[in-house]
Amino acid sequence: MRIALRPWPHVFVMVYQRECRLALRRWSQLAQPVVFFIMVTTLFPLALSPEPSLLRSIAPGVVWVAALLASLLALETLFRADWDNGTLEQWALSGQPLAILLLGKVSAHWCLTGVPLVLSAPVVAYALGMPWTALGVLMGSLALGTAALSLLGAVGAALSLGTRRGSVLLSLMMLPLAMPVLIFGARATDLAMSQDAPDAGLWLLAALLIAALSLVPVALAAAVRISFE
Repeated sequence: MRIALRPWPHVFVMVYQRECRLALRRWSQLAQPVVFFIMVTTLFPLALSPEPSLLRSIAPGVVWVAALLASLLALETLFRADWDNGTLEQWALSGQPLAILLLGKVSAHWCLTGVPLVLSAPVVAYALGMPWTALGVLMGSLALGTAALSLLGAVGAALSLGTRRGSVLLSLMMLPLAMPVLIFGARATDLAMSQDAPDAGLWLLAALLIAALSLVPVALAAAVRISFE
């Protein structure tokens, strides 16, 4: 993909639209994380017990672990196709800020994979017996958390481009970085279910997302350039 020299907001939108068009041609890959997320969470009542009190006690942890694993599943092929066909190399040589180009790609990736996870939260909440009063906090925390996971995981996906077992390396790099998101998201959901104020967990998730938006694009561009060497 060859991009003429234009203002970076326009370039960001071009990349975002391109990624959305390409992803819609591979709709089966888009469905995999959502199907995985729903299947994992809805199987717990069958594997453990349909007792509502038990399901409610484990619901925050189950939802967030499933969301983390679904995010990892979606990140494995984030840059692989563009790496194989030389698109990433053309971006690096285009003269446009590589960080902005990659941020546009990651933003489209989150909208196509993370947003469906958020929208499927009511199904998950019903399966695990979560109170409907906590649904807003669950969806809000998932929106913040999955966006942060997409940014953090993109760096790992870029660093693993030149390796043969990239999925294994991606998991090893991703899990330690994802632990704060997992802890804060599960805690905010648990507090909302207990009818306590979940503000602390949500603000911490928002702070992690802002920090990731500030630091990850530069780190992502550096990781892609390292993979070329």
